[in-house]
Amino acid sequence: MRYNHQVPKPLRQGDIGVCCKRMEERKWDELNMDCLANVFQKVGMLSLLFDVPFVCKSWYKASLNPMCWQHLVFPDINPSDMGRQIPVRLLIQSTSVVKLVVNRSSGCATTLALPKHCSEKALEYAAKKCPALKILVLHDFMPHESSILIPKLISKWKNLEVLSLRWSYNMADIIPQIGFHCKKFVQLNAPNSIIGKDESSAMVTFVPNIRHLFLKGSGIKQENLVIILQGCKELVSLDVSDCIGFKDDDAEILQLASHIPAFVCEGSRILIPQLTD
Repeated sequence: MRYNHQVPKPLRQGDIGVCCKRMEERKWDELNMDCLANVFQKVGMLSLLFDVPFVCKSWYKASLNPMCWQHLVFPDINPSDMGRQIPVRLLIQSTSVVKLVVNRSSGCATTLALPKHCSEKALEYAAKKCPALKILVLHDFMPHESSILIPKLISKWKNLEVLSLRWSYNMADIIPQIGFHCKKFVQLNAPNSIIGKDESSAMVTFVPNIRHLFLKGSGIKQENLVIILQGCKELVSLDVSDCIGFKDDDAEILQLASHIPAFVCEGSRILIPQLTD
């Protein structure tokens, strides 16, 4: 088979002028709806809620496309930085807004990063309406009443692949549910957590095939890290840097982790003699 490799002719000054004129004549509000939706899904939730819908009718219509709402990332907002008259932070964290945003996704959301102080009702609603979820991020300021619901809701997210906890929560209860219901699960991010024997044993028992584990800045004893290294043989990345409970030059740990392509433990030390199992 022969290919015709033709070098394109360089544009002349007149051609450039024609192209520029055509671009000036093209109107954004006349773009295809799918093209607009593809652009809007990259602008962020605040713009989708407070800016894009008010430009024109076509932009408002495009902003309702579920494609724009596949990644539901509720931002941490400081109203004084926004130059707005409305209490943005309170509004964006309200249960009604969480429900509104979740409804916009029409069940297509694959990423959900919940806001601070997410209520029980908002959390339960998101679990019910986001069956396609792959990535779940839980904020460190989530109320206790909401956080204790997480193990009960995991069964709603059968496609879950990544869970990010900004605090320990009740990890020993969450991990077994992931093992039972989330067969595609590959990554746990839990920096600044307390990883005791219960948490380590749960990982080995229920998610032994986990691929990525991020525990930077956590409290984890040497023996509990050994449990993870001996039981989770499929790890390709493990970050236990700046942890407390073991030395970063521990010979046994370095030997057990030698097969992990991306293993980081620098800065870890034994500083606090007693860590909770």
